[in-house]
Amino acid sequence: MFSAIARIFRTPDLRRKIGFTLAIIAIYRLGSHVPAPFINFPNVQECLAFNAGTEGLLGLVNVFSGGALLQLSIFALGVMPYITATIITQLLRVVIPHFETLHKEGQAGQAKLTQYTRYLTIALALLQSTTLVTVARSGQLFGATDFAACNQLLTNDVWWAQMLIIMSMTAGCGLIMWFAELVTERGIGNGMSLLIFVSIAATFPGSLGRIWEAHGIDIFLLVMIVGLIVMTLVVYVEQSQRRIPVQYAKRMVGRRTYGGTNTYIPIKVNMAGVIPIIFASSLLYLPMLIAQFNTPADGSAPAPWVTWIQQYFTTGDHPLYMAVYFFLIIGFTFFYVAITFNPVEVADNMKKYGGFIPGIRAGRPTAEYLDYVLTRITTPGSIYIGLIALIPLVALATVQANQDFPFGGASILIIVGVGLETVKQIDAQLQQRHYEGLLR
Repeated sequence: MFSAIARIFRTPDLRRKIGFTLAIIAIYRLGSHVPAPFINFPNVQECLAFNAGTEGLLGLVNVFSGGALLQLSIFALGVMPYITATIITQLLRVVIPHFETLHKEGQAGQAKLTQYTRYLTIALALLQSTTLVTVARSGQLFGATDFAACNQLLTNDVWWAQMLIIMSMTAGCGLIMWFAELVTERGIGNGMSLLIFVSIAATFPGSLGRIWEAHGIDIFLLVMIVGLIVMTLVVYVEQSQRRIPVQYAKRMVGRRTYGGTNTYIPIKVNMAGVIPIIFASSLLYLPMLIAQFNTPADGSAPAPWVTWIQQYFTTGDHPLYMAVYFFLIIGFTFFYVAITFNPVEVADNMKKYGGFIPGIRAGRPTAEYLDYVLTRITTPGSIYIGLIALIPLVALATVQANQDFPFGGASILIIVGVGLETVKQIDAQLQQRHYEGLLR
């Protein structure tokens, strides 16, 4: 293992790519701690110390930004606008035929879709930064609290100062998107995935430290043991796939013979990744947001439906919230897999190039068989995603450590998935140059 690591740094090209990636990561983490203009940084730090985190979607976005969101830094939006824009672009392929046509055009069409995604990212960053500044100005960024510092997060709240904050955060989001593309082009691994990986990994030491301080060494060791078990299971499931064999018939084109090869279609147990968790968190955040805006400011009793939402859908430790969250994740998993993997399209492409599944006729029977296998694989995969997402909520209900529990939800899925893919890319480049990978 150590000799393989030494080979990485003895290879000039690979050493240069890893060095470039680490430099971009260092700049990205530095920008996460640079406050935006007209932000009262001492008050922000006092609020962070007073209230360690925020529940719901805002807490998830804060994790994805590496803690930069609640610090109101120039990189406060992190990678979430780009992730949202990418998801919207994928979903629009079902609604807008032009997007589906671009997707099938190959590299030129993909470049056009990428350009649309960039424009949409800037638009979403502008919208989200405006919302963030508005919430910070109202004193609701850290939830309803009487702490004086949380109501004075801006040093100047005139309109031009707010515009400058919004422009700074939007420009920071564009800079992050450029960093990610640079890493993908000149570094190692997928740039956006690596930046998400770094953002989440940066919150682990602080979370584990707060667990130690709040609950002692016994709970800390228990959390570490549970974390190792969860990571092992996640690695096992993320690597699991159903390989459907495909054979291509031989065909003569002129004097050359094409086809006659055997391959397979890999269907992963978790084909949806963390997208269902993001969808479910976003949907469950809406009732809390509506109830928050309908809470009387004079301290009088709110409406009964507002009280009901605040009781069951605010903290996340109620069994009703957990049940709704779990079933929403299952539903969104099937929805997203149905959009990203089209059995009819796969069957038509196989038929076009002379491919067939042994024992299955080409065309419609192949599509029905692929749909049958996909449903059988997605069912345990959706349950697996739901159980992983419930781990932080269970930690909240038992030891009150939701924001401090790092081994669960979208965090652990991204950490393991991106880590495995990056190691595979390094291993592949080592094998090209030394005929040996990281592990013999």
